[in-house]
Amino acid sequence: MSGAWTIYRRELAGLFFSPLAWVLLCIALAFNGFFFVLSVKGFGGDVLQSMSFLLGGSYTFWMLVVLLPPLLTMRMFSEEARTGVLEFLLTAPVSDFAVVLGKLLAATTLLAVLWSSAFLYGLALAALGTPPDWAPLVSGVCGATLVSALFCSVGLAISALCNTPLLAAFFATIANAAILSLPFVDALLALPPGSPLRVALGHANVITQFQASFVVGALDTKHVLFFVVWTGFFSFVATRVLEARRWW
Repeated sequence: MSGAWTIYRRELAGLFFSPLAWVLLCIALAFNGFFFVLSVKGFGGDVLQSMSFLLGGSYTFWMLVVLLPPLLTMRMFSEEARTGVLEFLLTAPVSDFAVVLGKLLAATTLLAVLWSSAFLYGLALAALGTPPDWAPLVSGVCGATLVSALFCSVGLAISALCNTPLLAAFFATIANAAILSLPFVDALLALPPGSPLRVALGHANVITQFQASFVVGALDTKHVLFFVVWTGFFSFVATRVLEARRWW
């Protein structure tokens, strides 16, 4: 896996030296900080509710999770394909999976830095005399990182299919929103209770899988595996698309 480590360091350095990554971080941090202050006031100073709101219990969190990964991954394959760099990368002595894994870990690391800012809020609250419950905070950050990895893998698969970064970002955002909307399909189709399709759609509910474990401070391996397996699936798709590009 030395090739994946090399790709990871290259991509992570590229992200942190990219103005786009810093702009996205600043906007997301300001966005999170603003709504965290509003949530503290809205919940009457309830720290636990405010932290849950920040990490998975609000539409603002899911909006960021849907939008940020495509913006980070949109250039990782499409831009390289457009400029011809991808051809050199595909002929390098590194497997396609290592390339996908390195890029996925780099994008996920940047988003993990964003979600880790919640620890600063916890420390600030502790300094003011109202320390948070650290278990839900830690599990919430871990869960947010896993969700980000899932949507980053979707973004990489779409980026590998496109030659234009903006198109990659657009289609990846649509795909992420569609994944979040899967559980609501049964309501549109009026599926009967207990039908196999309805059960399958219920198990594919990303929001429920997240909130059932990470928001309450419990790292259930069942829910961790849910995100790991789906991230692995879309990473596999990205790898296969990358292999197919050799014949384009």
